[in-house]
Order: sequence, then structure tokens, then C-alpha cells
Amino acid sequence: MTASASPLPPIAFIGGGNMASAIIGGLLQRGLPAGQIEVVEPFEPARAALREKFGITAQPAAGNALARAALVVWAVKPQTFKEAAAATRAHTATALHLSVAAGIPTDSIARWLDTQHIVRAMPNTPALVGKGITGLFARPQVDPQGKALVERVIATTGQFVWVEAEEQLDAVTALSGSGPAYVFLFLEAMTQAGVDMGLPPAQAYQLAVATFQGASELAARSPESAEVLRQRVTSKGGTTHAAITHLQAAQVPAHFIAAMRAAEARAKELAAEFGA
Repeated sequence: MTASASPLPPIAFIGGGNMASAIIGGLLQRGLPAGQIEVVEPFEPARAALREKFGITAQPAAGNALARAALVVWAVKPQTFKEAAAATRAHTATALHLSVAAGIPTDSIARWLDTQHIVRAMPNTPALVGKGITGLFARPQVDPQGKALVERVIATTGQFVWVEAEEQLDAVTALSGSGPAYVFLFLEAMTQAGVDMGLPPAQAYQLAVATFQGASELAARSPESAEVLRQRVTSKGGTTHAAITHLQAAQVPAHFIAAMRAAEARAKELAAEFGA
């Protein structure tokens, strides 16, 4: 935390897996003392990992220690959320709740926790290295101070955007939540192509990863659209033009969009399945 920033209040985590660890690590780097963090994690290997990595002693079950938390971060699997809420709600009645559990709508969370002070988040795995992007939705009862607290916490893992309608989180899930897997799939294919063309595997992978990193950074810094940037490196009759023409003829962009719509549809199904 900077000298001008007010201290963060005590924060509790229900679930101590990868996403919770990413946020905890970011909070500790920003200066939040480990003693200000409570974690409930039923699995001993995960508790041991938290002790070893952060010096945090997580509890196997919810208890009175949670009552001091101003913010409760729900980092549980969707299928266990309802059960975990039943065990926790008596200790967290006055807290703001931030859910990073995929697919669980805030209506369900509000019913399970008996509170309207809920923010729902859709992060992605680059949060593990501080390069994530998270979609956020707040119920109307969350005040500006509550949203500001959530922003400070999520900013430890990367960027964030607020959406106006909760349904838009399904699109965020399909785009950025599942998005790293799309990138990894392309990296696999590019690496294999490099190997097929005679490059050593390690060198092909290095070239592919650096290309994604560099192109993404160029897009982030440029005021021009992705379409314009693509056109600038696609000289007619050149090598890039040959590759792009082949991809377009195979309808790869259309298939890619259809794949993302499939991810969006599955997000809606999960909400219906686990949010009952």
C-alpha cells in the first residue's frame, strides 16, 4: 500500500486455492499484514501450502474469527458454495462479500448468505502472475466505498472492468475467463508448426510465446484497432497474407466466435445448475 492509501481492513477467504492465493499474495505485497487475513480451507494440503508460502494459518472450518472481516472473498468451487455459505453466514452478516466462484448468480448468493452486499467477479488465471483481467458486477446495495475496496483488492491481480448487468459476466467468462486456454491452444499449434518446419521445440515455443506477448503489448499501447494492426503486417502477396487467407478460407474467425458463444452458453447452464 502507498503512504497515501488508507489501510485495508481485515479480509477473509473462504477457500484457499489458486485464485485465493493469487489475491493473498498481491495483498501481502501491497503491505497488508498476514495477521489481517483469515482463511477457511478444509483440505490440509492447501492449508499447508498457505503456511509455507505466506505464513498464514488457515482454519479447516468457519468460526468466530471470521466476524472481524470487512470483506469476505468466496473462492470455492461452485458445487460447494451453498454448503459453505450455510456454515459461514452466521459469522459474516455485516461483511461485504466478493465471489470469484464461476457461474453462481448473486441472487443465489444473496439467498444463501442473507445479504445484498455482494460483488461478483470473473477473474482469469493470469491473475496468478499479476497480469489478470477481472470482470466485476455489484448489486445495487453495494455503496461506492464497498466498490472501491473491491477494486483495491482485485487490482493486486491485474486489471478490472465493471459491467452494468450481471448477465454480461457470461460474456466476460467466454472472452477473458476462458480466454487463456484459447491462447494456450494457439501456442500449442504454433509451436508444433515451428517444430514441423525444422525448429527445436524449445526455440519454437519461445518464439510463439514472445510473439503473443509482443503483439498483445503493441495492441495495448496502440490507438489503432486490432483490424488495422493486422492489416499493417499483411502485405498483399506476402507470407502473412498467405497465412491469413488460409485461415479466413477455413472460416477460423467464425469458428472461433462460435466456440466463445458455446462457452457463454455453458456459463448460463452452470448458473442454472449450481445456483438453485
